[in-house]
Amino acid sequence: MASFSSNEWKAVCAKFTNAQQLSDVESRTDPENDPFRSKYKARELLTEIYCSLKNFEAGDGEEHDDGETSEPEPTEEPLDGEKPVDLDAFSRGWSSDSRAGLRAARLAAVEYYLGVNHVDTEELSAGQEHLMNCMKHLGKCRVSSENVSLFIHVRNQLGILWAGRDETEKSQGFLETAESIYQRYMKENGSPPTDMTEYFCSEENQLTHQERTKKFELAYTHTLYYLAQVYQYFGENERAANYCYSTLQRQLQLNQFNPMEWALNAATLSQYYITKGQYMEGRHCLAAATVISGLAGEVPSEAERDRREQLKQKRSEIARCWIKYCLNLLRDAKKLLEDNIGELDTDRQDELRRARRREEEEEGRKQALLFGSEDTFDSIASVEEKVILGILIRKACFLYLSASLSVIHPKAKEHFQMDGFVTDHIEILQDHSALFRALAFFEEDVERRCKMHKRRVDMLEPICNDLNSQYYLLIRRQLMFELAETYNEMMDLKLTLANRQEDSQSLDNHTIKKFNHLCSASAKYFQMFLDSLCSPEGKIPEHLEEDVLRPALVARFRVARLHSKLISSSPPVQLDNLNKALENYKYVVQYCEAHPEAAAAAETELELSKEMVGLLPLKINRLKARMATNN
Repeated sequence: MASFSSNEWKAVCAKFTNAQQLSDVESRTDPENDPFRSKYKARELLTEIYCSLKNFEAGDGEEHDDGETSEPEPTEEPLDGEKPVDLDAFSRGWSSDSRAGLRAARLAAVEYYLGVNHVDTEELSAGQEHLMNCMKHLGKCRVSSENVSLFIHVRNQLGILWAGRDETEKSQGFLETAESIYQRYMKENGSPPTDMTEYFCSEENQLTHQERTKKFELAYTHTLYYLAQVYQYFGENERAANYCYSTLQRQLQLNQFNPMEWALNAATLSQYYITKGQYMEGRHCLAAATVISGLAGEVPSEAERDRREQLKQKRSEIARCWIKYCLNLLRDAKKLLEDNIGELDTDRQDELRRARRREEEEEGRKQALLFGSEDTFDSIASVEEKVILGILIRKACFLYLSASLSVIHPKAKEHFQMDGFVTDHIEILQDHSALFRALAFFEEDVERRCKMHKRRVDMLEPICNDLNSQYYLLIRRQLMFELAETYNEMMDLKLTLANRQEDSQSLDNHTIKKFNHLCSASAKYFQMFLDSLCSPEGKIPEHLEEDVLRPALVARFRVARLHSKLISSSPPVQLDNLNKALENYKYVVQYCEAHPEAAAAAETELELSKEMVGLLPLKINRLKARMATNN
């Protein structure tokens, strides 16, 4: 029976080692005009190894340990990847410790590496052919500790290949098969399996049990990572989130991760939990992202400018996720705590506080999502403790979030500056503004609430006035509308504050001046928004597009209301304001009459506008009569 001599086998092993070196190391420095030079050299060596194995296979005559020379029937494999693996592969086929079983595994391994090589050089069809040949060789063998790693690796690669071709169902089949093989192997055997590289190395160079375990677990971690993407593609978001969490946790335990990539993935996962209202889990993901991103080290020197910019951008994106966390937390709390007139219900606040504390004490829920390794667990817990999950104490919440924003907001803006990142920069400002708006709901002190809204104006007004409408029309419209609403809220608060003052039968001149300023500023920005909808010649559109229909009708209604609220001692000015108010109320009514489908977009505003169209002419006539009498 033919076999390799010691020197021949050493030569095969040396070729394999060289091929690995070329593929994994030397290929990184290949010139741009010959980017696959090392990959092609590695392919030549792998092909020579395959030929050597096949030559000795022919010499052996496919001989088995029992003297038979015929091949066993291959295990039925779902080569299209769409059906679960025939788990009889654990009991059918050649034994891994037989000469035939070892030869098949070695041939399969070379086919696997040739497949990966062709995929790396963008020859996908050839890569697929080699990977499927690997599957056929493995189909002759039963799953064991000597080949289970290869069983999983080849399916991972086929899963990636088919996903890249947008054949996601086929990708799912291969990846779920890999998952099933891992789970059954760990249940029935569990010993550290042989790594594929060990098929071509001397006994003294075999891996330790610890090294084998780490490589095997990392292969399965890749399976989970790719499955998370598959499930996300199919809209199975909860399942995708669970697989993403498992991947991240395993990467930490195996200490196999890029800190910034890991942190970004954890921050992205947090957004899923936040949208589901699972703030404890979202907070934990963000705390972990913050800690792990710190492992990337400080920003490098000028000599590594590109990497420095990448680190800045990724840390800025994590900071933005924290802003989203705070914003969604406050918005959801507001929905739970506001009464039927939109004010804070303190009784409901006490109930929510108790409910949040019960959630925090749920050990099972805490353990369900818990990142960390021995090196990072305490640091993650420390960051979490600094974050308020619910609205526990109004003043404490305001102080905490204000302090957090003073750190988070500059970090986010540090990279996403106006010069080069206009849209991102403005979105961060809008999120910051929205946070202060949400915080204002929980503040009982009217003066403090006014100051919060004033900070919003200070952030947004300069940007709104500086933006070029030709290039950033939609963004500028958003800013106009928000500024108009902010000034409107400040106006209402100032009036409320003035009315609360003791012994005040009427507003003093200073208050009236301030009130009129806020009222006029609000009307100005609403009118700017409406003007932006007009043609270049200033013509009002006969038909409003769906995306601006409600904002336009609301803006008209608000302009009308604001003009009617302006305070003046001059009858002509009063008359002018009332006429402008009536004109805008009439627009709302007449537009909805001409376009009946628009009524549903602004039901409340339409109802009130109809009422004011009936009442304002009477008020205007009385004012005209009084003016005529005085003259």
